[in-house]
Amino acid sequence: MKSNDWLHGFRHSSPYINAHRGRTVVLTIPGDAIEHGNFINIIHDIALLSSLGVRLVVAFGARPQIQARLDGAGVESSFARGLRITPQEHLGMVMEAIGGLRAYLESHLSMGLVNSPMHNARIRVSGGNYVAAKPVGVLDGIDFGHTGKVRRVDVAGIEKLLELGHIVLLPPMGYSPTGDAFNLSYEDVGSQVAAALQAEKLMVFIDDPGLQEEDGSLIRELSARQASERLASGAVTGHDADLLRAACDACVKGVRRAHIISYVDDGALLKELFTRDGAGTLVSGDHYEQFRQARVEDIGGILELIQPLEEQGILVRRSREMLETEIDRFVVAERDGTIVGCAALYSYPEEGAGELSCFAVDPNYRRAGRGDEILAMVEKLARGQGIQKLFVLTTQTEHWFRERGFQPSTVQALPGPKLASYNTQRNSKVFFKPL
Repeated sequence: MKSNDWLHGFRHSSPYINAHRGRTVVLTIPGDAIEHGNFINIIHDIALLSSLGVRLVVAFGARPQIQARLDGAGVESSFARGLRITPQEHLGMVMEAIGGLRAYLESHLSMGLVNSPMHNARIRVSGGNYVAAKPVGVLDGIDFGHTGKVRRVDVAGIEKLLELGHIVLLPPMGYSPTGDAFNLSYEDVGSQVAAALQAEKLMVFIDDPGLQEEDGSLIRELSARQASERLASGAVTGHDADLLRAACDACVKGVRRAHIISYVDDGALLKELFTRDGAGTLVSGDHYEQFRQARVEDIGGILELIQPLEEQGILVRRSREMLETEIDRFVVAERDGTIVGCAALYSYPEEGAGELSCFAVDPNYRRAGRGDEILAMVEKLARGQGIQKLFVLTTQTEHWFRERGFQPSTVQALPGPKLASYNTQRNSKVFFKPL
């Protein structure tokens, strides 16, 4: 890292710090993550988030710890439907493993060594019977015993602790009015609690960088609908499918965004929260990225986007004053508050034609279909205005437009007013597309 790289990153993280302060974030941490060497860094990052005013709920898992306790007792454990079957005779050992892990987490969140990031953190950790549970029951003839699922969340109780600045620690245990205890899946606890609290975010830790395509490339973002389609098609299987299902369920129930990130990658939690592109897979229940009509407040972002292209001679220069008078002609692609794409539509009603102009996509966000989304929006607007054909003047992107149905034409085919202002020095090529 260069000497001032940290300064640049710190300054650019400030909008995200402000955005997350006072917001509720639920973390779901598997037992495997707690045993990993990077877990101490996750503890430090949790302390940092708490100090920045983020309201934190931590739902943790204990599958390997429970397995180790059962193995130590020479007891066999079985699974069905991705859940551990918990007979009465195993429940005591399950509770011992979870209780020991809870104490371990509380001790690590209580650290305050002078030479550690936890110095003066003074984190208060609270937990309790905030999750009511019910038994899974008998499925396909299998009695799951004391394996349960979330029935109800004590929202008021958790909110009071969060208002006091406490980190709320939720084990994979739930309790019933009859006094029974149930072994729960931590992803169910995290998802249901996030939904009940209407949390801003649900953070799901896995061992991979995030969800991956078949070729191993990272899936950066999915809508809840797209994620559900992947689950239905069998593209995501095993425990990853359980986690993705929990993320989708939370988003459908009102959680704005769920993030699937790596517990192996040092700093993945901070990268996901405090950088524009994050470190893992985003599952969004809303329009994290949206394509919309431009507004006056977008002018600065549009100028920043098109200036490099103007300097390269790809786009015709536009002043701020020109943009202010023509902003109603523009559409934009907005990603988490940043303009990453734009285009303008100029209408020539007498000729039934419209010009696609000032078409730009941020270089960091190309090859992901954003240009096609912007073009589709412009075409829809053009049809709504009764425009029968769309044309574009270009010097360097001929093939992109030809691949999308634009056909070569001549300068003389341009509408009269456009022909009169045609810049012969730029020598732009002309392409038309019927709508």
